[in-house]
Amino acid sequence: MEKTRVAIIDLGTNTFNLLITEVDKNSYRVLTESKYPVKLGEGGIHKATITPEAMKRGVEALTSHLIAISEYQVESIFCFATSAIRSATNGADFVRRVKQELGLTIRVIPGDEEAQTIFDGVKQVVPLANYYTLIMDIGGGSVEFIIANKNGIAWKESYNVGVARLLEQFTPSDPITSDQVKSIEKHLSSKLESLLNAVKQFPIFKVVGSSGSFDTLAAIIANREFPLLDLSKITTFKIHEQFLKDIHQTLITTNADERRIIPGMDRDRVDNIVPASIIVQWVLGKIKHQEVWQCSFALKEGAILQIINSEL
Repeated sequence: MEKTRVAIIDLGTNTFNLLITEVDKNSYRVLTESKYPVKLGEGGIHKATITPEAMKRGVEALTSHLIAISEYQVESIFCFATSAIRSATNGADFVRRVKQELGLTIRVIPGDEEAQTIFDGVKQVVPLANYYTLIMDIGGGSVEFIIANKNGIAWKESYNVGVARLLEQFTPSDPITSDQVKSIEKHLSSKLESLLNAVKQFPIFKVVGSSGSFDTLAAIIANREFPLLDLSKITTFKIHEQFLKDIHQTLITTNADERRIIPGMDRDRVDNIVPASIIVQWVLGKIKHQEVWQCSFALKEGAILQIINSEL
């Protein structure tokens, strides 16, 4: 089989991610990847709608990605949409508009499939043994939790408690107050009860965070604790739990302008990183684990593996 070039676009709630790969038989090589901030859920996610402004940003992001794709002689483009489009009453309108204006076919995947695809990304670079690992992917619209070991997935669930949803629902002050943090934690406890039951059934040894929010926490910690480390050169990074606690204290006691200048901060996540850190601390507080890792592989890397296995 000849080499073929495939592009994956992951249409997340906050960010549209692009991955361009060269596939050769049953393996692939990354040619380039990029991301475009969209904030598709802004102003409408709590009302289950995508605002006209957000739709416009979405079309602009995809147009930008198509320009990048045009430089790589890509033969196939696969678009996957997740929580914001999945749960919006006008999500189908956005899918139609993109098809009409850009000729792109968007596949809206259910939360269960999103969790499976994230696992298919993470398992490529995270060693899985007999013990159970909890994988968490903190998105803008939803958060996926997967419990797995070397035999595969033992349990998985997608919850509508993403960081964009939490910001729209709780509209915290800046900096966030301790009462607002407690309100979000109480909300998580009510929504994630089935996760806690699953953790009792499958004792967790390792926690792995994938996705943009966790990548940003890792980048801040790397800048602070390991200044010589280039995170772009590695796909997994072990994080001391105390470092996450220290960063959390910084994030919940600073305002947006102060957070923006933290070394390693992704400027598009200055607001979202606060609820993301609250989710991480809530999970780590509930789970008696041994290790925490960040993994840069997630949905788009899982999608390319699925495409190789099923189509090529």
